[in-house]
Amino acid sequence: MKAHIVTLPGDGVGPEVTAAAVAVLKAVAARYEHVFTFDEQLIGGAAIDATGAPLPAASLAACQSADAVLLGAVGGPKWSDPNASVRPEQGLLALRAALGVYANLRPLQVHPALADLSPLKNEKLQNVDVLFVRELTGGAYFGAKTRSADTATDECKYTVAEIERVVRRAFELACGRRHHVTSVDKANVLETSRLWRSTVQRIAADYPDIKVEHQLVDSMAMLLLTQPNRYDVVVTENLFGDILTDEAAALAGSLGLLPSASLGDGKAGLYEPIHGSAPDIAGQGVANPVGAILSTALLLRHSLGLEVEAVAVETAVDQVLRHGPHTRDIGGSAGTAAVCDAVLAAIEQHADSASTFLCGARACG
Repeated sequence: MKAHIVTLPGDGVGPEVTAAAVAVLKAVAARYEHVFTFDEQLIGGAAIDATGAPLPAASLAACQSADAVLLGAVGGPKWSDPNASVRPEQGLLALRAALGVYANLRPLQVHPALADLSPLKNEKLQNVDVLFVRELTGGAYFGAKTRSADTATDECKYTVAEIERVVRRAFELACGRRHHVTSVDKANVLETSRLWRSTVQRIAADYPDIKVEHQLVDSMAMLLLTQPNRYDVVVTENLFGDILTDEAAALAGSLGLLPSASLGDGKAGLYEPIHGSAPDIAGQGVANPVGAILSTALLLRHSLGLEVEAVAVETAVDQVLRHGPHTRDIGGSAGTAAVCDAVLAAIEQHADSASTFLCGARACG
């Protein structure tokens, strides 16, 4: 197949991990006879420095015409003044809104080889497999804001339509998993959460085979660390989802391991590792590329419909996490390029093994 992918390397380690992700996509294209074209554009602090805007018009136009968008990271100390009128994060928020990607998928699994890196005891990490579905274009991040000398407000606003579309996406995903949805809110205090809960309860009636539970966000923060393996699909609003998924990343051992996909109603999506720009290690070639590489697996699966290729990437990453090399955030000493090269080699190995199996199966048939 043919696909056009826009890359937004961004700031800090973003260009380094994005380069690894692109190398993986190019290897997949070559191995499975696809044609992927790439268009690199500016976002975040790099875009501010070059154009004065965190999301230049050219970048937005390119993203809107792409089959998928691959993002590195945005932000850093250079642009961290909270009083600045233009900030890197504005580019990311504007991009999400413009693309209409309202469902942020963040899968969490704890790799057995890395369980010792988690702050939790190993027995609590058995069979942890959670898919977080975070609403991405509403809530306090997008509400009206005011600021005076001694007061500030951030409006948290949701409509039924905004809640319903992301909750239905969560239920549909649960149908292909373990048929369990946990909805997280703060319905004992917040009116938006009461609307959220009533909407979830109404939608649940359309999915009688799905078990549904409600958790308050403060208790959920505790339960993620004490009983993480009881959860399947967790759906929540924008701010809560941002916080809970970063907390959950500690279970996996490093923020550098986790991917994400931001999806709307169409096939095009925005894919990125959940980590930030990590300016303290930028330019050193030591960033963990696994989160970015696994984001390409989500891109292949959700935007391009290439399940075999997505599994090949995930299997290759599994092999590297199991046997090494590892970057220093997960106890190793390898650099970004070495890990990327190991994943590329494992993709070739997986593809060769699959070809051998298919040939053998045809011969037996």
